Amino acid sequence: MQKLSLTFIQSELFWENKEVNVSHFSKLIDDIKEQTDIIILPEMFSTGFTMNASILAERMDGPVVSWMKKIASSKKVAICGSLIIEENNQYFNRFIWAGIEGEIQFYDKRHLFRMADENNTYTSGQSKLLINYNGIKIFPVICYDLRFPVWLRRTKLFDYDLMIVVANWPERRVHHWKTLLQARAIENQSFVAAVNRVGNDGNGFLYTGESSLINPKGDIVFQHANESITKTVTIDLNEVDEWRESFKAIEDADNFVFE
Repeated sequence: MQKLSLTFIQSELFWENKEVNVSHFSKLIDDIKEQTDIIILPEMFSTGFTMNASILAERMDGPVVSWMKKIASSKKVAICGSLIIEENNQYFNRFIWAGIEGEIQFYDKRHLFRMADENNTYTSGQSKLLINYNGIKIFPVICYDLRFPVWLRRTKLFDYDLMIVVANWPERRVHHWKTLLQARAIENQSFVAAVNRVGNDGNGFLYTGESSLINPKGDIVFQHANESITKTVTIDLNEVDEWRESFKAIEDADNFVFE
């Protein structure tokens, strides 16, 4: 294992305005002074959490994905976040990972937030993604996924060191957000790096951020609320191996198979 530097960009989003959001994040990224390995943006960072998919979706060769590839290549850093993608006449809330060699990997949100009609707007993803970053195994998930521990369970066949969560999680349920982040870290004995937005969206919902880094024991390494912030934190992945070796809870885990 090795050390890994993560940059959390917790920011307001400009409602349904891709050009302004991309310009905004470009400036924030240009202002990063620290050396970093991965830049993490919120869920639907180019639009806000909107159901206007037919108007705002782009294809995988569209301008926002192309921008992510350009940032990764020019800054020599991986960058990730989710956006609205159209494919085969379907819409997806898609986590995009742009690597420094120009490679794109993606994960489509599995659990769609029915209370906002997301399940009637977007198509649910059917497959997990496991990213291998210099030998570090990274598992990306999106917002509402956080409530479903079976989908997120680390197993002997699906093992990971770091869970990345990107979200638009409103203030009215922020206690759930913070509690679930710690629970997922504790039960999977992994780091959890989570980025949420701040500010109000076009539906009038308030977001207070609480972007967080949780260590494999469930301790809060970093958490910040109520304002935009760009924060770089370095983690030592040796902590994962050391804790799992000293507290072998996975050996007593229940076996299950997805259907």
